[in-house]
Amino acid sequence: MVGDGRRSDAGSLAGPGTDSYVAMVARAKALIPRLRERASKTEELRRLPPETERDLHDAGLFRVVQPKRVGGSELDYVALVDCADALGQADASVAWNFANLASHHWMLGMFDRHAQDAVWDKDANALIASSFIFAAGRARKVDGGYVLNGHWPFSSGVESCDWNMLASVVSSEDEADGIEYRIFLLNKSDYKINDTWNATGLCGTGSNDVKVVDAFVAEQMTVAVSDLTGGPTPGSVVNPNALYALPVFSLFPYVLSGVGLGNAQACLNDYVEFARHRASTYNRAKLSDMQTTQIKIAEASAKIDAARLIMRTNCLNAMADARCGHIPDIAAKTKLRRDGAFSVNLCTDAVSLLFAASGARSLFTSGALQRQFRDAHAVNSHLAFNFDAAGTNYGRVALGLPSENLTL
Repeated sequence: MVGDGRRSDAGSLAGPGTDSYVAMVARAKALIPRLRERASKTEELRRLPPETERDLHDAGLFRVVQPKRVGGSELDYVALVDCADALGQADASVAWNFANLASHHWMLGMFDRHAQDAVWDKDANALIASSFIFAAGRARKVDGGYVLNGHWPFSSGVESCDWNMLASVVSSEDEADGIEYRIFLLNKSDYKINDTWNATGLCGTGSNDVKVVDAFVAEQMTVAVSDLTGGPTPGSVVNPNALYALPVFSLFPYVLSGVGLGNAQACLNDYVEFARHRASTYNRAKLSDMQTTQIKIAEASAKIDAARLIMRTNCLNAMADARCGHIPDIAAKTKLRRDGAFSVNLCTDAVSLLFAASGARSLFTSGALQRQFRDAHAVNSHLAFNFDAAGTNYGRVALGLPSENLTL
């Protein structure tokens, strides 16, 4: 690890094992039964039911990584993985929207205080959506800020949100200035939502499109991606905790990786319970006595356990480095992206293995297995989990070539 970032104030420790951390994960686990009962309704609505949003608010889950100074829990970053893991064992769509929307409180803590106050002074519980597809937008620098235009897909949970973080390229008349990537914080009055989310997986996330036409965004309501690569950020003055000095896009996969993890764990738990009590329809042999069943359980569980270890270890190490003021070099950053993709791919492989092992049972739409299969592959389709992309960039850097990921 290398870097010259100032040592970040650790703040009051709120990592795994502390009372506040354990209590929050327990609240997430306590929601599993009722969220599983609502899973079909969530898919039908194509967004989270109001009662589910209320449950997440009441449990404080949306605010797990929000600064304490505005009433958040300010837990360590790994809380996003652990809580999404728990919620994903009920419904991947719920876990996906939790992780997305909770992480935006974390990111807002890195913006200029003016942006933080604009949101949290009005409502500290306000939800913030996002779309971090830079090519979808074009911003032009003007006096006092920017004029933003664009059409962004995949803005998960946007119907429930008062704000949105939209990523854009900043255009310049002088090509010598190079490409600038910047994130813009807009109120819902500045964008239009297009209802486009009709998907085969993560059906309940409401990941609709948003469109912006000639919106003025003040300078203080934006942050440059170059300010989010690790170390002090514009928000560090008021949020000195190491949590807000982490490299955002290097750790980006771990915002959502816990969703795939929890979904795979639920699939494994369900398969074990099914196999423990059922017999083959072909010869009435107990499934639990079949060596093939035993091997499938071993292989799937090994993949899931390995994925959990990778995800959590990387998040814990990132927090430890930030507390020491270490900024990861580009090799370490590409490794984080590589591991994030690889670990979710392991979870998807585990679900696919169990789906195939379940035979004709997997065909019925009345059970959870078909949803777990669809959700696993929907999670895996996110660019952050494309191992070809993450692996290629890791290999380039390992071979001494420049990184192709401009957000790192």
